[in-house]
Amino acid sequence: MLELELSPERQQIKDAVQALVDRFDDHYWREKDATHTYPDEFQKAMAEAGWLGIMMPPEFGGAGLGLTEASMLMQIVGNSAGALAACTTIHINIFAPHAIVVHGTEQQKKDILPPLIKGTDITAFGVTEPDAGLDTTNISTRAVRNGTGYTLTGRKMWMSTAQRANKMMVLARTTPIEQCKKRTDGMSLFYTDLDRSKVEVREIRKLGRAAVDSNAVFIDNLHVPQEHLIGEEGRGFHILLDAINPERILVAAEAVGIGRRALMKATNYANERVVFGRPIGKNQGIQHPLARNWMELEAADLLVWRAAQLYDAGKPCAPEANAAKFMAAEAALKTCEQAVRTLGGMGYAAEYDVERYYREIMVPNIAPVSREMILNFIGERVLGLPRSY
Repeated sequence: MLELELSPERQQIKDAVQALVDRFDDHYWREKDATHTYPDEFQKAMAEAGWLGIMMPPEFGGAGLGLTEASMLMQIVGNSAGALAACTTIHINIFAPHAIVVHGTEQQKKDILPPLIKGTDITAFGVTEPDAGLDTTNISTRAVRNGTGYTLTGRKMWMSTAQRANKMMVLARTTPIEQCKKRTDGMSLFYTDLDRSKVEVREIRKLGRAAVDSNAVFIDNLHVPQEHLIGEEGRGFHILLDAINPERILVAAEAVGIGRRALMKATNYANERVVFGRPIGKNQGIQHPLARNWMELEAADLLVWRAAQLYDAGKPCAPEANAAKFMAAEAALKTCEQAVRTLGGMGYAAEYDVERYYREIMVPNIAPVSREMILNFIGERVLGLPRSY
């Protein structure tokens, strides 16, 4: 079973989410992008509807559903007028708390999860660093033990929503790498307060998704209580691995949604735009690339649901999750580019929105893992080829 089967429950979810995102049209998101304004109204509406807790345990206020339902949710959001900006407004609430659900204590779950589900706590996620990039084992942010916990010092890059977050999840070294048997050892995961007297947040000006901030974050001797450590000290990297596959599947679902929206815009324009006495969609130079876009998006979509179903069944899914993210991001990028080309000069105009989708779809092609690292993973782990890096 590769396709997503819409049970009555899933159909109800689809209809409810669609009705919610339809309240926030292109004009709303165009304005948020132009003014670099956070979409508070959208985030609040999603929280009030309970969607931030779709995968969280019911005893803490969540819906207790699977990654398949969460991916369906995020694909609908990606397919909305908000595209990637809408997705990243709520994305971290869907996947990041997974580490707490699996590895947190009962008290931590009771303290952390309900405010995340209600949307009253906003979290920034800090793993990437200026000098480490995708080489996570080479991070230099340190958490040094003190009498009642840890002192945290270091730098993080690309922390979304840090301008307004009151919490942060941070990966830091608690044991120097030279003292570890494996490079992946000695890192610990913390969920703690974003205390702005000890944390400086600088917004990064970027290509797209201006409505949701990305930041460089500087942490200077921040006290982190012992009870803010998630899981076992030194096992932070391994704890994060539990969230890697869900995140890649969610990103893939979002990318397919964005690609389909761009395709819809391009197709509608190709049917309506008349040049030389005929709709431009009658020309194979317009029609064939859009047909190819449709096929590539559908193929990527099958991988999304295959990966999600494997994850929900408790089966290994790393190759499928990585492949879904790779194929969906590539297909969506091609589609968004073709949408701009189809609209021609109007594709370059903000009022037609496809230029916004095109700018935003670059993110899933770069993050949370590059195309090249996915190819390395498939080459080594699936095909059994020698490690290339």
